[in-house]
Amino acid sequence: MAGASTSTAPILRAVPGAARRDGYATYAWVVLGVNLLVILWGAFVRASGSGAGCGSHWPLCNGEMVPRAPALETMIEFGHRLSSGLALLCIVGLVVTAWRRYPSGHRVRFAALLAALFIVSEALIGAGLVLLEHVARDTSVARAYWVGGHLTNTFLLVGALTLTAWWASGGAPLRVREHGWLTAIFALALGSVLLLGVSGAVTALGDTLFPVATLAEGTALTYSDTAHLFVRLRRWHPALALGVGVWLGFTALTAVRAHPAPTVRRFAAALLALYAAQLGLGALNVMLLAPVGVQLAHLLLSDLIWIGAVLLAASSLAADSAVT
Repeated sequence: MAGASTSTAPILRAVPGAARRDGYATYAWVVLGVNLLVILWGAFVRASGSGAGCGSHWPLCNGEMVPRAPALETMIEFGHRLSSGLALLCIVGLVVTAWRRYPSGHRVRFAALLAALFIVSEALIGAGLVLLEHVARDTSVARAYWVGGHLTNTFLLVGALTLTAWWASGGAPLRVREHGWLTAIFALALGSVLLLGVSGAVTALGDTLFPVATLAEGTALTYSDTAHLFVRLRRWHPALALGVGVWLGFTALTAVRAHPAPTVRRFAAALLALYAAQLGLGALNVMLLAPVGVQLAHLLLSDLIWIGAVLLAASSLAADSAVT
């Protein structure tokens, strides 16, 4: 987790003409990296129990514009709000510049506008979590729905930013109707990755709210009918991860066979490598009882897998799938 410039490196190496990107495309990739860092910070807020650091106030923090003599939890939460504001400003710049540089109806304009809509809904969902007090030690089932919605919106935001950067880098427009069955395969693949992400978010929430001292204790609680729902849901996440991995492997192989262009092959290889690493990291997370650092690395890989799946779909379903 080195930072915005390195977190997307496995994916960016597969981008065609990466060294020839213009300033806007470079900026778009940087904005994507900035948002990944903000996402990780948000996960740290949850994992550290700092979600109530600003109380039930939004957009103010404990009733103040800038908290005075804040506690550590307040600094963590307030810092996340500041970073989210920075991400919003970056995306505003993305949209304004897209409107100046690209003609009406251009796909870069469309993707940048989607990113703007999702960053606004991201802020509103975050506000809802705070105002409804679904933070810190709240164990209500309603919190799981909000967390799932938050993760879904985050993935859609990341997907829109990825497409903005990809299309600004010269990616061809999508032709989903012309690819028929391949489009359906990718729709199921993207949907399954999204579902797995929601499952992982709720599982991570359970790890935070119901920590255990030993692996044996955690296993016993996971399969206990009297344990909290968040804990019992952990039994399904590994099986779902394996199933999604099989489908992603099939999707990548099918994409390469349908369009054996170098770009498609590179994205397919990167996606499968990232997913293999994720499975290993997931097992490590369980054995080490979900330490915060491993949770954040696990989330980062989830985001990179999503980005890889979006780029593989975009390159495979493009008007010209022979992009090199």
